[in-house]
Amino acid sequence: MSERTATVSRDTKETQITVSVNLDGQGRFTCETGVPFLDHMLDQVARHGLIDLEIKAAGDLHIDDHHTVEDLGITLGQAFREAIGDKRGIRRYGHAYVPLDEALSRVVIDFSGRPGLFMDVEFTRASIGRLDTQLFWEFFQGFVNHAQVSLHIDNLKGFNAHHQAETIFKAFGRALRMAVEADPRMAGQMPSTKGCL
Repeated sequence: MSERTATVSRDTKETQITVSVNLDGQGRFTCETGVPFLDHMLDQVARHGLIDLEIKAAGDLHIDDHHTVEDLGITLGQAFREAIGDKRGIRRYGHAYVPLDEALSRVVIDFSGRPGLFMDVEFTRASIGRLDTQLFWEFFQGFVNHAQVSLHIDNLKGFNAHHQAETIFKAFGRALRMAVEADPRMAGQMPSTKGCL
């Protein structure tokens, strides 16, 4: 399998974002987004997904975090779609359950070529720090639409909103890691009876 890396930039009147990914990395992470809690969550994705992530973002944070968070999801999704290539030889599906104290989340992903987000999470607080918890849906919707994946996110239990979010992002990283890994039994074959994804 050839090197699976990509660098994608998004430049709008609201945000300027560059994302670099290495799907076969070691979990290295550098990030400057201006949204501290999101940086913390993306660090979890890199570490637990063993994906190298480098992110630089400047957005209209004087308005709020919405455009920056949503556009980060879009740009990250574009980078994943480019890095993964034609998907030959990958496992395609990934899933993970992750606990953190009282919280437990499940994330399941399919690099199907068909975007779909199914998110069942009732955050116990409206914000974590200054970050509106509604923006997590915007982030994942942007990712799903541009990576062209089906993504199911379920927070099964938890009363601490920080723990709820952290279990989601750790499980997301773990599920990504499983799905994008090379499957030696596939030997470069397309993981679909259609012959393409």
